[in-house]
Amino acid sequence: MTKTRLTLYDTTLRDGQQTQGVQFSTPEKLRIAEALDALGIDYIEGGWPGANPTDSAFFDEVGQTRATITAFGMTKRAGRSAENDDVLAAVMNAGTKSVCLVGKTHDFHVTAALGITLDENVENIRASVAHIVAQGREALFDAEHFFDGYKANPDYALTCVKAAYDAGARWIVLCDTNGGTLPREVARITSDIIAAGIPGEHLGIHTHNDTEMAVAATLAAVDAGARQIQGTLNGLGERCGNANLTSLIPTLLLKEPYASEYEIGVSLEALEGMTRISRMLDEILNRVPLKQAAYVGSSAFAHKAGLHASAILKDPTTYEHVEPGTVGNRRIIPMSNQAGQSNLRRRLAEAGIEVSDKDPALARILDRIKARENEGYSYDTAQASFELLARDELGQLPDFFEVKRYRVTVERRKNKYNKMISHSEAVVVVKIDGEKKLSVSESMDDLGNDRGPVNALSKALSKDLGPYQEMIDDMRLVDFKVRITQGGTEAVTRVIIDSEDGQGRRWSTVGVSANIIDASFEALLDAVRWKLVRDGAR
Repeated sequence: MTKTRLTLYDTTLRDGQQTQGVQFSTPEKLRIAEALDALGIDYIEGGWPGANPTDSAFFDEVGQTRATITAFGMTKRAGRSAENDDVLAAVMNAGTKSVCLVGKTHDFHVTAALGITLDENVENIRASVAHIVAQGREALFDAEHFFDGYKANPDYALTCVKAAYDAGARWIVLCDTNGGTLPREVARITSDIIAAGIPGEHLGIHTHNDTEMAVAATLAAVDAGARQIQGTLNGLGERCGNANLTSLIPTLLLKEPYASEYEIGVSLEALEGMTRISRMLDEILNRVPLKQAAYVGSSAFAHKAGLHASAILKDPTTYEHVEPGTVGNRRIIPMSNQAGQSNLRRRLAEAGIEVSDKDPALARILDRIKARENEGYSYDTAQASFELLARDELGQLPDFFEVKRYRVTVERRKNKYNKMISHSEAVVVVKIDGEKKLSVSESMDDLGNDRGPVNALSKALSKDLGPYQEMIDDMRLVDFKVRITQGGTEAVTRVIIDSEDGQGRRWSTVGVSANIIDASFEALLDAVRWKLVRDGAR
């Protein structure tokens, strides 16, 4: 059976940039565009040229891509021709093969927001699209507030999109700008537009997530006949975000009836990079990835309950709707006070530790985990600390070194520019093979910026570990999370540290104390010890 082609249009660099707190630099936009192109996206909307220097620079610097790079703008303003509208000219001057223009299709917005007549708005749409087509460019028309407009005045909303289509627009994109239209309404209205004479192969869908239904509404439009899908990576976008391509793409490739009926530019092989791309975007934005994100979240294939883990051991499909590796994710059996021996043995096996189901150490490990979680520890994400705890109970944890003492000082003072700065210094004394080693480090980086007391402590700890030094030279701290587990003056602090090495391995460790520095140092020690264990140190 011949599959129907669906076109993927990414607007992360334009609509996604409207997310509160998000502002891409030009190099970041170029990096994201490169990843989208490699993934197999058909259109990449780069931004609004002329609206800001970053967007204009992107179009100047972007290289050759397989995807169609698209410039975004708005229809011409009333009272001037398309040829003499400077805002429209800036969009055209970006030189892209494809141009997407947004225009009003809700009569209320035309009269209240634009302050022009309904006929003037229709002419603005027609003339703007005709101008793009006359210049040999592909035209897309984003019908803003279309679904609300159609429900208020269907004849006028239809007149607007027909004006764009008749003027030569390749794609008419129906936008649920306020994000309040439910999937059933989206399907009905999309069907109405196709019946009114705009073919589905020229129809796109652009939804917002204000009712948490943007993905569902997009699929409803596809079911009704729309053939272009617009969205953003990780669901970025104004207010509650846009339709999430990170969820839509795997659904189209892996779920029926979409997998059998449709094809997209993303291959199954490329889909295996979806988790990596999602986390790359969060890294660029300096955001913690959403654990509960569908398909790509770190908890998407995490099985905490003992009953679930027992079934997973027999057949992963008992609690997984797709195989984690298809989207580049992985299965996790976290350790917690809800864990049973099935979870424990599975997690030990993943760490390369084989233990008989009759080994009495299993019960001791579980008891120890539950006791420590009662003190504030959490092993859900700190898998490396769990492994060290288990190895210790099994008698498989070498005594690499002993920390005899450590000290951290924090000084607040004025620098030579009369500016108040913080400066931290750490001293760590370890004993290795009977020999004491003292290491000192400060918190300032090569540029003279203070990186804090934990950074100083980490550098001092890893400065001289004698025979183990080469094994830890490629380690680096990549994330540091603090959580207060009790309130008031008797608060207990939990610290989770993520580390990474030159092999690309990433692991998490946990420390708990009433003192944040003590908790941090405990997590740092676990990070170093795990690295030594995994690299075969003795």
